Amino acid sequence: MEPIIQEIEVKSILTKSNLPVSDYSVNPYVGCTHNCRYCYASFMKRFTGHPEPWGTFLDVKYWPEICRPERYAGKELFIGSVTDPYLPQEETFGRTRALLEQLVGSGARISIATKSDLVLRDLELIKTFPDARVSWSVNTLDEIFKNDMDNAVSIERRLAAMKTFHDAGVRTTCFVSPIFPGITDVKAIIDRVKGQCNLIWLENLNLRGNYKTVIMNYIQEKYPQLLPLYQEIYHEGNRTYWELLDGELKRYAAEIGLDYVTNDDSMKRSFDAPPVIVNYFYHEQIKKSARKDRDSRA
Repeated sequence: MEPIIQEIEVKSILTKSNLPVSDYSVNPYVGCTHNCRYCYASFMKRFTGHPEPWGTFLDVKYWPEICRPERYAGKELFIGSVTDPYLPQEETFGRTRALLEQLVGSGARISIATKSDLVLRDLELIKTFPDARVSWSVNTLDEIFKNDMDNAVSIERRLAAMKTFHDAGVRTTCFVSPIFPGITDVKAIIDRVKGQCNLIWLENLNLRGNYKTVIMNYIQEKYPQLLPLYQEIYHEGNRTYWELLDGELKRYAAEIGLDYVTNDDSMKRSFDAPPVIVNYFYHEQIKKSARKDRDSRA
């Protein structure tokens, strides 16, 4: 089924961010046609006025040209916090391209999060931004599982795009997220990407809202042997699995010569090759770290 697409006008494209990794969130679209089963951003639906299910509609944003873009010099702009800025529809509407063109030469620091290789179109433009970073979400090397979870491009195409950017000198991140207990082979992904990214983020699967039932039903149907584990984690709140995985990955990182840090430590570092692995398993700690960082700058 084709997504429902409409074009909308907004007052501004930049929103002050509460995220610890950015000063502004920038989303050229409302909604996301990747239709990921586990999409944390599905909470946005209640702000859109859309009756359609999340993943089946897309609002294309048009905004007044950014005035005095130089005022964002040195500011961190996170492009794609609640949508993918390189959805297939970007090829037609070019709103992310327009955003980058309006910001070029501003001195703004940009981070782009995507599941697409369409970002290759803008490689030369992205290279003009200081310390630009592009991240790709990769939580499996199994294309069958990937196809069960989202409508984005193949894992192989994501990895190829990551390598191209890395080879071109752009900082790249592999976002291993969300990690599905018993399904995501984190070590295999690390082994595959360690030569083509500067940073590897690890984030556990969090289940809340409507998609908790969706994922639990999927596990019951496709991976019934894992259902007791998922019930233990997501119904009983047992964190033992994540604590054991944390220790296992820390040891593995040491074996292959990579640094392994917590989200709290990551805020204080710069990242160059070889890649650094950052554990973001404990979301309440991220929130505390963000508050602490904001308080220190106040």
